[in-house]
Amino acid sequence: MEPTQSVAKRSPRRWLVLLGILLSALTLSGIAASPAMADTVSTEDSPEDFEYFFTGNVTFDDEPLEGVRITVEGDGYEAETETDAEGKWRLGVPEKAEYELTLDEDTLPKGVVVAEGQATIKSEFGLTKLKAVNFFLGEGQRTTTDIGAQVLIRFINGLNFGLLLALAAIGLSLIFGTTGLSNFAHAEMVTFGALMVLTFGVDLAFPIWLAIIIAIVLSAALGWTLDAVIWKPLRRRGVGLIQLMIVSIGLSLAVRYIYQFLYGGSTRQLPGATLASDIHLGPVSMSWVDLASMITSVVVLGAVAYFLLRTRIGKATRAVSDNASLAAASGIDVDRVIRIVWVMGAALAGLSGILWAYFRPGVSWDMGFQILLLIFAAVTLGGLGTAFGALVGSIIVGLFIEMSTLWLPSDMKYVGALVVLILVLLFRPQGILGRRERIG
Repeated sequence: MEPTQSVAKRSPRRWLVLLGILLSALTLSGIAASPAMADTVSTEDSPEDFEYFFTGNVTFDDEPLEGVRITVEGDGYEAETETDAEGKWRLGVPEKAEYELTLDEDTLPKGVVVAEGQATIKSEFGLTKLKAVNFFLGEGQRTTTDIGAQVLIRFINGLNFGLLLALAAIGLSLIFGTTGLSNFAHAEMVTFGALMVLTFGVDLAFPIWLAIIIAIVLSAALGWTLDAVIWKPLRRRGVGLIQLMIVSIGLSLAVRYIYQFLYGGSTRQLPGATLASDIHLGPVSMSWVDLASMITSVVVLGAVAYFLLRTRIGKATRAVSDNASLAAASGIDVDRVIRIVWVMGAALAGLSGILWAYFRPGVSWDMGFQILLLIFAAVTLGGLGTAFGALVGSIIVGLFIEMSTLWLPSDMKYVGALVVLILVLLFRPQGILGRRERIG
């Protein structure tokens, strides 16, 4: 009867995580109101709210083109408008910065195309608050990418996203497996890595490779500090898992807004984030940063797998995750293992944040929170508390998010990933690689 009782005691963990995901979903729904997120805004509603404006005319053979969509994006802001009957358009922006203006070629009449390389124009304001931007049009045939090439392109993008998501998900999964804590502050550990690279690589002008190393080391130090100062004392006091989860939510909110206070609400770029896509593999084009990101993720994930399967500390980590009381009875220092897991999980989260900053691209104060729900989805989908399950779940989530844009609007691609999560849990509640639990 004892094994049954042990399993019964551990079963509430799943409900805690599902409760955590629900809370995160409710909180995430408020992101759209944040100025740091790139929301679509109609400038026709309140143009007087802006001081700076882009303007222009879209004509072809001296004839105005109506209904052509123009999008502006930059500095954490995004908006769009359409040309009027006279071919004129006007877009307001909240502050003076560099922006990308894009003309949607799909809204042009048949037989009219944008000159090569002119569909997207980078522009910034001079001495005035009004900037005119012109798109050069001509006759031609618009080239489209066939469905096979689109599938391959999105598959590569999804694999890249899934790999960087796995780095954060494995750290969260290991922490949950060894402590039972659903750590919502894990999002801020992801953001921390990117902010440290921004600080040392941009503000202090260190070489980018050195800034990345420093950021990962400081991320590991952050994990050690959080466990030593907050989580270990709370564990010794016997604080329950629900209370610990609430503490992590409060810590997440506090740290996130400290980031906003220190770094501001704008989005900033890391060196090399906007490199041209010089590598061509058939229809797939990627930059050297994209290739380096994928290689780095694979190498690090392989190192984590070797650590868990081949080293004594790794085997001890899996033992504590499986049954902490039994591991302690067999002579394993549980507190030491948990401390190592926190250090490793924070370092992986920091690295994930750096790669996420290049994938987006851009660094912002809430960038980790933007993917927190996806991290929880990957962990739950793969199997609670299992590092390899988190890897599998992350790859599935990453691939589905990118592939779903073939038939879903890009704004709804994250919703599709959560639908997959729900369907898998309906038919396999323990997750893909999780073990079936018995209650009673």
